[in-house]
Amino acid sequence: MRHGITRRAAVAGVLSSVAMPYVARAAWPEGTVTIVHGFAAGGNADVVSRILAEALSRKLGVQFIVEPRPGAGGTLAAAYAARAKPDGSILAVLPGGHSVSAAIYKQLPYRTVEDFTWISLMTEYPFVLATYNDHPIKRMDQLVDYARKAPDPLLCANVGNGSGQHLAAELLAALAHIPIKPVPYKGGSEGMLDVIGKRLDLIIDTPTLLLEPVRAGQLRALAVTGATSFFAMPEVPTIASSVPGYESSSWLGLAAPLALPADLAARLNVIMREVLADPDMVAKLRKLGNDVVPTSGEQFRAKVAAEVEKWTKVVADSHIERL
Repeated sequence: MRHGITRRAAVAGVLSSVAMPYVARAAWPEGTVTIVHGFAAGGNADVVSRILAEALSRKLGVQFIVEPRPGAGGTLAAAYAARAKPDGSILAVLPGGHSVSAAIYKQLPYRTVEDFTWISLMTEYPFVLATYNDHPIKRMDQLVDYARKAPDPLLCANVGNGSGQHLAAELLAALAHIPIKPVPYKGGSEGMLDVIGKRLDLIIDTPTLLLEPVRAGQLRALAVTGATSFFAMPEVPTIASSVPGYESSSWLGLAAPLALPADLAARLNVIMREVLADPDMVAKLRKLGNDVVPTSGEQFRAKVAAEVEKWTKVVADSHIERL
């Protein structure tokens, strides 16, 4: 991984030297810059946004603050960002659930790809599937059999209808042919506490939320949702090891309202690459279970569009009910 970080830093340096003569002309708007996201305080989007805001404040000499706008699986914050003035004063940290929402909601108050200026992808990560420690399900390979024999559907917490976590549970239910009832919350912490308190069976959420309670023995990690093993939990199997074909990973990226001036977007992309190449930033984000993956704005836009197509097909093929 050290070589990967070094390589990313080198690429960022080259891009910076090429782009800065152009982007230096961009004047940042006066006053505070607000980064919005769609989830409760303390979750992955919130923690990563605050780390980013601190780094950008130092880098640009402008105050960046974070404003959570939780609800509707992150779509309320996305709608707010899409309608904001495109002057650089409002930015948004969007999750992989942004593409998921386009697939699972019948209608949204914005166009998922076209109504944003895409700055850079920041991180990628799988979700973690966990239960309370003395639940009868001890391992992932027991879950399917237990769920089929249980008198009631398994109750699984998520951070809101239409979120990536919601669809991750729906996909598991569809591919494994087991009854799972998603239980939405505005934030992951509330659902996590209800699982710890044995009021729910399962939770699917980010490593940022679940790594510590798993390590503290409050929860048992059954599996991760990615296609391969997870660097922060190498001993935990994938869901795909018991449910072939399963995969549901997520990401975070920085976006702005549509029509952000091109010089501002270019400058911000260069700054983001520099920030995300910093070894201290990489270490902070990896400690949270986030792998750092900066991109160009166009690469980020293409990823969002491709995942809208992917999840739309998943929803249709798995007969998941749209909202």
